[in-house]
Amino acid sequence: MNDAAARARMASMPIGVVLRRTPGTTRWAKWAWGAVAVTPGGGPGHWTELRREGDAVEFHAATVPLELHRSETEGYLVALNGAPPSVYVIMRRAGGPDDRPEIVAVTASAYEAQDHTDNGEDIVERVRMPEGLEAWIGDFCTRHHVDEAFVKRKRRPHLDAQTEDGKGDARIRQAADVFRSPGSIRGGRS
Repeated sequence: MNDAAARARMASMPIGVVLRRTPGTTRWAKWAWGAVAVTPGGGPGHWTELRREGDAVEFHAATVPLELHRSETEGYLVALNGAPPSVYVIMRRAGGPDDRPEIVAVTASAYEAQDHTDNGEDIVERVRMPEGLEAWIGDFCTRHHVDEAFVKRKRRPHLDAQTEDGKGDARIRQAADVFRSPGSIRGGRS
């Protein structure tokens, strides 16, 4: 597959992630971190302080690529049709003296975000999509989404059901008591 074909199947854009640090509410957590915004086409950012209001500080924590793949458009449409349309910032606790989280990824797929919440290690924050990002993802979905009809699975009759009467345990050779357990045969009890 050449580069042009690969680019037609996916799209990528750098996304800046803005995190807000506020004082923790318990004695075990000095700081509470939360994703508050994303900036499409964001430049490089490595914990650049953007704004300070008392003890609350907002940082441009990182810029990571947001990748769209044509096989995942259903998950993007779920995120676009949410109220409000959102992207998901995936973080991990990195430890350290200030307990800054590590930005793992940004995704527009509600299904991928759900997968990250299931692993128990990642923190997933839902962030409102800026209008330009919403239009870009919507355009990608318009070009690549194909509705798949739901097909109900049908039961197949088992081949064994045609030859046996379905009663008892196949390991018991006696036809008189088909419900007796195999252990009672070996022990000699009746």
